[in-house]
Amino acid sequence: MSKTLLKNAKVVNENHIFETDLLLEGDFIARIDSDISDANAQVVDLNGDLLLPGIIDDQVHFREPGLTHKGTIATESRAAIAGGITTFMEQPNTNPQTTTLEKLEEKFAIASTDAYANYSFLFGGTNDNLEELKRLDKNACSGVKLFLGSSTGNMLVDDEAVLEKIFSNTEMVISAHCEDEGTIRANMAKYQDMYGDNIPVELHPIIRSAEACYLSSSKAIALAKRTGARLHVFHVSTGIETDLFTNAIPLEEKKITAEVCIHHLWFSDEDYAEKGTLIKWNPAVKTKNDREKLWEALLDDRIDVVATDHAPHTLEEKQNPYTKAPSGGPLVQHALLAMLQKEQEGKISLEKLVEKMCHNPAKLFDIDRRGFVREGYYADLVQVTRNSQNEVKKANIFYKCGWSPFEGVTFGSEVARTFVNGHLAYDHGIFSEKKNAKRLTFNR
Repeated sequence: MSKTLLKNAKVVNENHIFETDLLLEGDFIARIDSDISDANAQVVDLNGDLLLPGIIDDQVHFREPGLTHKGTIATESRAAIAGGITTFMEQPNTNPQTTTLEKLEEKFAIASTDAYANYSFLFGGTNDNLEELKRLDKNACSGVKLFLGSSTGNMLVDDEAVLEKIFSNTEMVISAHCEDEGTIRANMAKYQDMYGDNIPVELHPIIRSAEACYLSSSKAIALAKRTGARLHVFHVSTGIETDLFTNAIPLEEKKITAEVCIHHLWFSDEDYAEKGTLIKWNPAVKTKNDREKLWEALLDDRIDVVATDHAPHTLEEKQNPYTKAPSGGPLVQHALLAMLQKEQEGKISLEKLVEKMCHNPAKLFDIDRRGFVREGYYADLVQVTRNSQNEVKKANIFYKCGWSPFEGVTFGSEVARTFVNGHLAYDHGIFSEKKNAKRLTFNR
């Protein structure tokens, strides 16, 4: 069994920052102590760098199968570990869609050979696959995904009777994309009449409006309360939605939880003038006031998780006119760096960052022995070097699509090393040829 001894780490874990050594044996953290020696271990001196639990990203689109010109499980999980993400949960709107048990297991088979980071998948609910969903074992995958507003892949679930049955017939976490389709279609028709295909991208948050988000989120939450379902609202993007969630009880007791994404915390509608369709996402990036309200809700624990919604498209696709430019963008390589930048600016503490990106996703999805720096837990760890000048440019982007909405940004931190199940998977820009990723298991 291989051993690695990490010396002089500054660990951020469970609301504490402390200096320590860690002994990794095989896949696991064997020991955490102030001064460890082991003659049989390979020693890695972290020289006082930060050591975080591996980031758990509960929402990515890695585009395989069927859309592999945009990205693959291999290319995007490789970029993820370069960004300190050691675990990902991939979404069902691929081609074919992940809406049968057979297609779910086909994705697991691809990941078992190709993934650089630990993996699971969400099973897609549709208007007509309730019986298949009932057959899904609660420990088979991360959970169930519902699109309550149409997005890339068009998996819209708009039959209210079916929705009630789905909410009533699964013990798993239901993760939902919440935008009201009727509102969006009416807004789109109005502006297409005015502009044709060349709608100014600045109107994206008007078309996919705050009202559309709130109407859908509030209906989903009401349904979850009525049925007792476990609901997780993905990518909350508006200030008015934040009041739908509570901080009155701990996460472990919540039946309704929320996630915010990096782009909604970083960009605002003022950035469309420069970035254009490169920051066209669904739900849309909205106002500075919305962004500030999202930060407030994240910091006061109404919002529980930070994720990426990593969704690559080619640059050629993104440069189409508004109605033809797809929504989504690549984020896994730069998500942690963006949050660390906000920490350096005083927006969030390191402890809170780790809570939202590591601890809480593990708790929310009942992931077995991940998301924390603890003895006996899987050794998913990220070394971060502070006070470095790290400019995002095409030469150092690992996404298959080859671009980033952060191009030109200089971050003040760098992901130095990433360990996946005790294996040094990424080391200062160099990837290990060995993949040591594992299928997630759950305690449900």
